[in-house]
Amino acid sequence: MAKGNTRHTKKNTDTSAGSLKTFFTGNTTHYITGLILLMLAIYASFALISFLFTGAADQSRIEGLSLFYFGSVDGITNWTGTRGAILSSLLMNDGFGVSTLFLLLFVVFIALRLMKARYFNLFRNFIICTLLTIWSSVTLSFFFGSFFADTALYIGGKHGLIISKSLINDIGLPGTFLLLLFVFIVLMTVLNANTISFLQNLTKRSPRESRIEAQKVSTNILEPDTDEEDEEEDDILIEPDAVPTAETPEEFVIEVPPDEPYTPQPQSGRPSFVPPVDHNNRQQDSEEDISSDLVQQFGLYDPTLELAHYELPSLDLLQKYDLGNTQVNDEEQRDNKTRIKQTLANYNIEIKTIKATVGPTITLYEIVPQDGVRISKIRNLEDDIALSLAAIGIRIIAPMPGKGTIGIEVPNKEPKIVSMHSIIGSRKFQESTFDLPIALGKTITNEVFMVDLCKMPHLLVAGATGQGKSVGLNAAITSLLYKKHPAELKFVLIDPKMVEFSIYSVIEKHFLAKLPDSENPIITDFTKVIYTLNSLTKEMDDRYALLQKAGSRNVKEYNEKFINRRLNPEKGHKYMPYIVVIIDEFGDLIMTAGKEIELPIARIAQKARAIGIHMIIATQRPTTNIITGTIKANFPARVAFRVTSMIDSRTILDGPGANQLIGRGDLLFFQGSDMTRVQCAFVDTPEVDKISKFIGNQPGYPTAFELPEYTGDESDDKPGSVDLSNLDPMFDDAARLIVSMQQGSTSLLQRKFEIGFNRAGRLMDQLEAANIVGAGRGSKAREVLIVDEVHLEQILNNLHQR
Repeated sequence: MAKGNTRHTKKNTDTSAGSLKTFFTGNTTHYITGLILLMLAIYASFALISFLFTGAADQSRIEGLSLFYFGSVDGITNWTGTRGAILSSLLMNDGFGVSTLFLLLFVVFIALRLMKARYFNLFRNFIICTLLTIWSSVTLSFFFGSFFADTALYIGGKHGLIISKSLINDIGLPGTFLLLLFVFIVLMTVLNANTISFLQNLTKRSPRESRIEAQKVSTNILEPDTDEEDEEEDDILIEPDAVPTAETPEEFVIEVPPDEPYTPQPQSGRPSFVPPVDHNNRQQDSEEDISSDLVQQFGLYDPTLELAHYELPSLDLLQKYDLGNTQVNDEEQRDNKTRIKQTLANYNIEIKTIKATVGPTITLYEIVPQDGVRISKIRNLEDDIALSLAAIGIRIIAPMPGKGTIGIEVPNKEPKIVSMHSIIGSRKFQESTFDLPIALGKTITNEVFMVDLCKMPHLLVAGATGQGKSVGLNAAITSLLYKKHPAELKFVLIDPKMVEFSIYSVIEKHFLAKLPDSENPIITDFTKVIYTLNSLTKEMDDRYALLQKAGSRNVKEYNEKFINRRLNPEKGHKYMPYIVVIIDEFGDLIMTAGKEIELPIARIAQKARAIGIHMIIATQRPTTNIITGTIKANFPARVAFRVTSMIDSRTILDGPGANQLIGRGDLLFFQGSDMTRVQCAFVDTPEVDKISKFIGNQPGYPTAFELPEYTGDESDDKPGSVDLSNLDPMFDDAARLIVSMQQGSTSLLQRKFEIGFNRAGRLMDQLEAANIVGAGRGSKAREVLIVDEVHLEQILNNLHQR
């Protein structure tokens, strides 16, 4: 029993100690303490200033009274009353005189530090204020003490008066003056390292230069500390292990001062440094002179001059869809609002406010729950709210980023079409300064949603079949065609389906890029795809070589130099247009060619940003064997249309959300940690056809933009190469066994088919060459690259058709 009481007493003691510790270390206590100190410092300052004018009249009335005298005295003229008159007399006459203001300034520093208003190095400022107080007290008494000898005011306080008289008696007036001057110089040297150089050059400088240097020395003596705080310094009333609680959030203030213009100071009196003659600089100066002469003679280089009469597509080519009644259905919104509140109330969840934001296809309801309601409790009611509203695609955002609300996205009963005409004709698109603007559609708040492909710098698009991927790609291409000149932009269109991008073949001589020997501007053959991607890597390396030669960091700087005629075309320099690579079905390429496709794509995605090559790849199979870790790492910007499972959503967005979309262009744009729901702009095939023909009917370049020639590796002629045209009779059965067992083992083939090691090894080599299994890993089984038999049968059919 006694032992239990001891435990209870110890627990209460620990609780009391913890509460006391929290009280003294909390932000509220610090703020109130700092506010009290600030008020006291201001009050004492007013009392000191008033004492300079009213001290003589009040001296006889407060003589003999202590600071703890709580009575009132009649006839006090000090601005701060009896208490202020007594306090100012103690600080002024019995203390350090007017120099006491330096100590009050340090009290202000402490107050602001506790209130988290400004951060000061208290240790440094304490030393500064103390030394200035002592020195100025003695100096004021030495120079001005005789003027106040017949008054009741000690300008330097009794401290300064006693020390100055002692110094005068000991070392005389000259000695005291020299000592005070010496202490002043030492103080300035400690506070500012430029003092020594100022004194060294004082006799060699003109008066104007001396004033400039004096201003430089006298700055930042009592300014807030901008360096890192000393390790031995402790916060006032703050323990090292104090952690701010959620009830008292700590305010973190960072002030960034504006940059001051750099003005070089004159260096008279010092030997000037003469840089050695650099012939390269001479050559560079001469080239700049030549470029200036060329600009004056011919003007800036115009990359669009060859197609000077090119016209951008007009808005008339895009269709205006009849939206019917565009007014908000108030009855629907009120009905949904009532059902949401009723559903939450059934689970004892009360809300303070609810707000509806109506978009083209989605309405966002922002609710503020009552205090004490857990967010997870509302998030778990997603299916119940969907059941109550009889709607699909309900998505709960808890909490809303940057807001103190919880968002519930509900599809509208009558969704509206977001036309490409409304996007291209918007002021935001027309006044955009993006290098490669891509207009995707409209957000829930009916705002035009645009992104800059140069800043992303690559885009991954994924979604199930029929959910709007191809329309999204057409919207991206259309927005670029409406903004860029053929000299500024080239497309590399890869279409394994053979039908999606064929409509753009008429703009071959304006916007498309291809291999020199390629007849079709739209790449559809798998071998041509591999060659084209490797050709782009060669183009990337060539551009980097030109950037290095020109001393530029990116294609924008390089083109700016070329336009200003600072780069010589005879040395290989040329204007570099942006190249946008668009792949419609990336998954089909991976299943067919595997690493031969993934490796050049990964290399381009890793390095090609600076030289103006950007990629947009789309797939309808967002699985981990298609969207690998290498692809995800190099495609930070992603667009997710509706998918069928949460696993696919996590593969694209690293989280759920895409499986809750309603389809028909409903998408989520993800970049970094931001996720935005957008209704994709709809551009129909006839509209794209009109735009392509409008561009194709204008005069174009003689040929399409030619990529560097790529011949490929002649690995088939080397000894030990695998000939897939002469497959083993058991190849199909071996492939099906490996895929079904998901185990790439030679011993497995030996056991199941009762064959020897040599034949099993040849079978495994053929499976590797067909990208069904990965490379050998020693004693470990090979990685199986195909996950289901449907894809395997497609690969086998392609192999037998060769």
